[in-house]
Amino acid sequence: MKVYTKTGDKGDTSLFGGKRVPKYDLRINAYGTSDELNSWIGILRDQEIDASYISVLIEIQDRIFTLGAQLAADPGKPKLKMPKIELKDIQLLEDEMDRMSVDLPEMTNFTLPGGHTTVSYCHVARTVCRRCERLVVELARDEVIDALIFQYLNRLSDYLFVLSRKVTQDLGVKEALWKPKM
Repeated sequence: MKVYTKTGDKGDTSLFGGKRVPKYDLRINAYGTSDELNSWIGILRDQEIDASYISVLIEIQDRIFTLGAQLAADPGKPKLKMPKIELKDIQLLEDEMDRMSVDLPEMTNFTLPGGHTTVSYCHVARTVCRRCERLVVELARDEVIDALIFQYLNRLSDYLFVLSRKVTQDLGVKEALWKPKM
């Protein structure tokens, strides 16, 4: 099977189910951003971090492909068979955040992204996740989107923030706190 099909050479693409839409369509932008998010999580997963984080990140990448498939599906064909985001996926993120937070110092200020490349990758993934979430919310103004996708993306951005703090601690890096100049 060839990777190139030439079917998108004129600026449109197919949704899962066959419907053709312009490549600038909001639905394409939403699932394209989920693909970008998945790539950033891949970079994060390739860092020298605890194996337990890597295991969770692999699961997250699988779930991002799942929500991307849901977003790529033709809304006119609701009976397409595909995996779905489930409550247990959201629960995994919450459980992992609770586990990582046990040893973290209480937050008293916002933290500035950075301090170590791995921490920065966490923050880039977090901000791409937020952008994906905003696009999905915008898409939902006009189309029916599974509410669990919103919840998953919202929780995932929280997870990536907590992971940034935990990796900061694991690496012995000092958190840079934002202290507003008044």
